[in-house]
Amino acid sequence: MVKRGSVVVVAAGLVLTLGGCGGGADEKADASGNDKGSAAPTPTRPPSEELVEWVGGMCESTTAIKELRTDSATDLKEIRQAAEDDLSPEVLSVSYLSGTPSAVEDVESDLEALDRSGVPAADRLLDAWLKKVNGVVTELDGVSPSAAFDDAEGSAAGVDKLVQSLTSPRPDLLALTKKDPQLAAAYKSAEQCAPGWKPTEETAPATPDPTGPLPKAADGKNTDACSDGACEVLVTSPEWITANGVEVHVTPGDDSVTFETPSSVMRLGGQGGVAKWGDDLKVTIVAQNKEGAVLEFTVP
Repeated sequence: MVKRGSVVVVAAGLVLTLGGCGGGADEKADASGNDKGSAAPTPTRPPSEELVEWVGGMCESTTAIKELRTDSATDLKEIRQAAEDDLSPEVLSVSYLSGTPSAVEDVESDLEALDRSGVPAADRLLDAWLKKVNGVVTELDGVSPSAAFDDAEGSAAGVDKLVQSLTSPRPDLLALTKKDPQLAAAYKSAEQCAPGWKPTEETAPATPDPTGPLPKAADGKNTDACSDGACEVLVTSPEWITANGVEVHVTPGDDSVTFETPSSVMRLGGQGGVAKWGDDLKVTIVAQNKEGAVLEFTVP
């Protein structure tokens, strides 16, 4: 009998002990019901200025590529429409074939200017972009504006196909931000990544007043300075200019400049227009109004 009672006492003691353990667990919760024993989420540290700059540069370049694809499709549509309307699509095509390679090269330069981000996945994305753009630039090097005179629509369509191939490698930057908190924070901080941001809104120079004076050209009206392919001249009337062995007849108009060689004709609309003849010569319209045009000749 004594032994049986001892067992009961021990059992009761065990129950009390277990009950005490339960009460200890409840004490870990504070008055708000939060569990003090659970770990608080670690806050994401702010991204470095270098990473924000890198992400911003990537967003700017990809936005430029997107606009380039849109503009290319629009230009091709206009060339096709000109052919349907029995107009001359050659001039439009020559302008397209001369300006598009330069636009792609500008994007290539911007991407090549980006340093390593320090994020392996992001650097792989940059390398993939460079591989795509470099490949298109190489293909476009073999395109001559004179091809427009043989097949205006076909030559333009071939270039547009190359431009449209510049789609983002996968995973793209936005997808990478979902996996890396630092990239996500940098993406949020970079103004170039904001919806609707346009490079032209930030960087486009002011257009000279069509009725105001043109800026001073470094070489004035001395077109002989262009013989080596490097000059900046003012052209106020039609004339032949020989630069780096290329003879170009330049005709400034009220709102455009026409460039003619024995095998090509290009009509470009004002400031910022670029005419290019392979690796031999490039002409940029620095400024243009009713008085004439300031042209910069360079060797690409």
